[in-house]
Amino acid sequence: MPQFEQELQLWINKEKAAIELSNVVGHLWLDKSIELMLFRRPLFDVSITEILNDHLFAKKYVKESNLDVFLTLKLAKALSEIEIAPSRIDIGRLAKEFIEEKADEKDIDLFLKTKLKNHLGHESFELKPKDVVLYGFGRIGRIAARILIGNAGKGEQLRLRAIVTRTNSDEDIIKRASLLRKDSIHGKFGGTIIEDLENKALIINGHIVKMIAANSPAEINYNDYGIKSALLIDNTGVWRDREGLSAHLKSTGIDKILLTAPGKGDVPNIVHGINHQEFDISKERIYSAASCTTNAIVPVLKVTDDAFGIEDGHIETVHAYTNDQNLLDNFHKKFRRGRSAPLNMVITETGAASAVTKILPELDGKLTANAVRVPVPNASLAILHLGFSKKVTVEEVNETLKRAALEGNLAEQIDFSISTEMVSSDIVGNPHALIVDSKATLVSKDGKKAVIYAWYDNEYGYTRQVIRLSKYLSGVRRLRYY
Repeated sequence: MPQFEQELQLWINKEKAAIELSNVVGHLWLDKSIELMLFRRPLFDVSITEILNDHLFAKKYVKESNLDVFLTLKLAKALSEIEIAPSRIDIGRLAKEFIEEKADEKDIDLFLKTKLKNHLGHESFELKPKDVVLYGFGRIGRIAARILIGNAGKGEQLRLRAIVTRTNSDEDIIKRASLLRKDSIHGKFGGTIIEDLENKALIINGHIVKMIAANSPAEINYNDYGIKSALLIDNTGVWRDREGLSAHLKSTGIDKILLTAPGKGDVPNIVHGINHQEFDISKERIYSAASCTTNAIVPVLKVTDDAFGIEDGHIETVHAYTNDQNLLDNFHKKFRRGRSAPLNMVITETGAASAVTKILPELDGKLTANAVRVPVPNASLAILHLGFSKKVTVEEVNETLKRAALEGNLAEQIDFSISTEMVSSDIVGNPHALIVDSKATLVSKDGKKAVIYAWYDNEYGYTRQVIRLSKYLSGVRRLRYY
């Protein structure tokens, strides 16, 4: 057979395997609450060519030529025959370990049971669904709605039950549904949205979501909508201290509050993956998910400080413009932000340095920070200039961050790019808190200073962090194998 025909036939066989893999992934997710991914890239509800492209990436990423769709299909099919508790499982890591350990395909069942011994059985692991209310429906609120619906699966985790806005006229509901359906940055919503105007609700992929109108938090009785003991995610940023946010707790039916902005005073600021376990969630009821920038830089700071010891540093954020800036030149209460956001680079202050010390107090007094808003609507870049207590090389810095991205407690937060061509639009829709641009890493001649570039989707990546924290606060986090 000519080489052209051989290569084409191999591709067709890969497509068939990817179709079968997609079916197995769907069965595991919808029937067993087991979510498979390939080095944190989703395998559910994605195209066949996307699955194959992710396998090609995986080969290059971990430098394993035998890691292909045929192997992951075998592992997935074997997984579907084993009784496993609700889990998130990185089949890429399993495939990598299967190759490295030279496991026999005849013993796939034994291999999986050994690796997933803590996931076996259902008796001691039970998920109880948690109602969620989105208070405010702007950029973060709409992305949160997309993620919550997309992650619903069997409905055993977070359930979006209501969205609160100032008004809920028929026209308002129709307009908000339209904004949810199509987004200029994040594209079309992958599902169906039906406006139930008679009942003041949206039916999103089969989920009945009440559209509630309110001018203040305390005036709503959520029990009237069948909502009980809910997590309320406040996306407005109007209230940031404990006193203001506590108004939500006066509403019948609300259990906990999560603010999607930096909290003030004694409100716990959380970067999921770093300090989310430092608080007693059975007692504390009000939390902040900090800022998008804080979520992007803290994981890098934590990993490098643990490995090399940070003595000092400066963080410069190159940030997409936001809604609080002007479209055209006009009055603004803050310096420079009154100038046209799509036409100017705008130097502005950031609370990143002080925010870091709330989460990593050991870095108190060691960091400075500033920001430049630039004419892009989404996707930002943090440039971390760090001085270390020990000498390092570019290879050591990158290997340390890559290892954190591949395994351990920060695998959900840190992605690691090996591309020499990455630009800001490439990271739109990335679910991690940050993406390390390894090809841009610099180290000084004396080995004591490094410059690390961390990209982040300040909308989607941050909101994924919000949802991770929401699951933890609600006690619906599944077991995971990354």
